[in-house]
Amino acid sequence: MKINSTALSLTVTDVEASSRFLKTHFKFQEKWSADGFAYLTHHGLNMPLIFLESGKDVLPEAIRNDKVSGVIVAFVVDELEVEYERLKNEGVTITEPIREDPWGERLFQVTDPNGVVIQLVQWVIPSDSQFTENHSGSQPW
Repeated sequence: MKINSTALSLTVTDVEASSRFLKTHFKFQEKWSADGFAYLTHHGLNMPLIFLESGKDVLPEAIRNDKVSGVIVAFVVDELEVEYERLKNEGVTITEPIREDPWGERLFQVTDPNGVVIQLVQWVIPSDSQFTENHSGSQPW
């Protein structure tokens, strides 16, 4: 199988609120939109984000009324602290403060108006010795 591209599609209650959040705070551009649909891109990012309105007939019946849950949209950045301060200064609520996981993932999280968790990540050398043994210096993504 040849996969030509990929996209992440999230079902939310208020498409415009999620779209506006990404455009305002993360510099996404809305490439296409319609009633209950928004297709967003970001310069340099090869994976568009799509928001679909929960309850729309175009969604398969089995998931038609579901809303995004248990999904984390992660953006890898170079200067985590700078982004943290920028978002805080813009009035974005930080829902998970900066922390470092043992495998070398420094992160913090914000949540959009529909509950979509957005995690900003900066990779560092892992602090836990069990992870440093196999660390090749490259990022996992």
